[in-house]
Amino acid sequence: MLQAKDVEVRAGARLLLTPVSFQVLPGDKVGLVGRNGAGKTTLTKILAGEALPAAGRVVRTGHLGYLPQDPRDGDLEVLALNRILSARGLDQVLLRLRRYEQEMSEATGARREAAMNSYARAEAEHVAAGGYAAEAEAARIAANLGLPERVLTQPLAHLSGGQRRRVELARILFSGADTLLLDEPTNHLDADSVAWLRTFLQGYAGGVVMISHDTGLLDAVVTKVFHLDANRTELDQYAMNWKLYLQQRETDEKRRKRERANAEKKAEALNAQAEKMRAKATKATAAQNMMKRAERLLAGVEAERQADRVAHITFPTPTPCGRTPLTAEGLSKSYGSLEVFTDVDLAIDRGSKVVVLGLNGAGKTTLLRILAAVEQSDTGEVLPGHGLKLGYFAQEHDLLDLGATVLQNMQASADAMSETECRRVLGSFLFTGDDVDKPARVLSGGEKTRLALAMLVVSAANVLLLDEPTNNLDPASRQEVLSAIRGHRGAIVLVTHDEGAVEALEPDRVLLLPDGVEDLWSPDYADLVQLA
Repeated sequence: MLQAKDVEVRAGARLLLTPVSFQVLPGDKVGLVGRNGAGKTTLTKILAGEALPAAGRVVRTGHLGYLPQDPRDGDLEVLALNRILSARGLDQVLLRLRRYEQEMSEATGARREAAMNSYARAEAEHVAAGGYAAEAEAARIAANLGLPERVLTQPLAHLSGGQRRRVELARILFSGADTLLLDEPTNHLDADSVAWLRTFLQGYAGGVVMISHDTGLLDAVVTKVFHLDANRTELDQYAMNWKLYLQQRETDEKRRKRERANAEKKAEALNAQAEKMRAKATKATAAQNMMKRAERLLAGVEAERQADRVAHITFPTPTPCGRTPLTAEGLSKSYGSLEVFTDVDLAIDRGSKVVVLGLNGAGKTTLLRILAAVEQSDTGEVLPGHGLKLGYFAQEHDLLDLGATVLQNMQASADAMSETECRRVLGSFLFTGDDVDKPARVLSGGEKTRLALAMLVVSAANVLLLDEPTNNLDPASRQEVLSAIRGHRGAIVLVTHDEGAVEALEPDRVLLLPDGVEDLWSPDYADLVQLA
């Protein structure tokens, strides 16, 4: 069980959430929703014990499983399967079993007997933790999240960012936690994995608190909705499923609008009458009382909800370039014994639109990193054409300097712009006032996405490499990104699971990984987008 008692949330001096109390009981499936930057991720970190509230306290009963938006990978030399098994301590037990097996085969006499006794104790621990059935369960969860056995036998360092995040999700689901805190759990999942996760969470006996912009997941799973209203800094609690919540929100808004209109009409009549009476000294007191009554009428009704502010996104006007500003020839990449792709050729012409498709782990993100010169290929080369200016949006936001402030990150990507100009652009992306002085490491996933997009806007790039640009965005912000993609005149190479992003791109070509097959775009490929 999880209890929040008068918890207040702040980001620096800025109030995100006035004191609120709630509890999450076994079987509760809570959808925590609200616009980007409202404080959802910050509140979840506080519930998980990763941050402290400005006031109040959180009471945790039982084991808690927490999936942050930016999971910490720990030791990257650990095998993926062992990372999952570590949720129940099985990884260390298995290491000890292997060590004692070796000692028993090599030692003699008293040392061999000691090794046998140690092996027996370790085996008892292994059985108590679920034994080989637990290992099979971990592998089954991983497979359902798109992590086959060949991936599980690799060190984390050899996996893509998306694969590592799925390892962390598998670890949390395998942990057997009493309460799950999941921040955007469907990021990097294909359609089959999302469908499996829905079923898993529906049947989960413990409590779940989930931040997600996947309305299908919310509709299928949640039984309660907590809406963090950024304008009122309040948490509205609805003990109902997603569809009823949306209906209730609409009903509440209509009621609020109707009550406000009635109150304004009555207040206007009172004020008009008071104006007529104020001229007469004998009725001045009565007029003043009428005006006060009008004020009380307006104060006694809830204001209409303010529309959430949305970042206004336009991609940069591309600088002039040659006919083919970017070419790649014979690219291949492997991580250890894990071959990602081989012999990939790609030519990006001026203004062309290319979508890269492939199953999870096929190397889509790796290819973009190579094209952006963030990572080196094993073979082949990337050839810049005349006037090439690259803009790269990384889905893991690993190009952000997390130790620098929002403003410092912006200035580093736009050294020709003044601080005032940088602040103006950041303001259009909803970073205002003290927000620009926050270190990037404290930003939510949606805020990091907005900062990375703002840095892209000032790049004047003529070739954009976009890796899941709609991840972590609320619906209104996502529509802004789709509009920017639709209207951009420069070349774009896009990696996405978002069918709407591909539709907005209107690609002329598709590159299929890991085989590196290039083809003209056809609507027949649209069915592969979510699977990719």
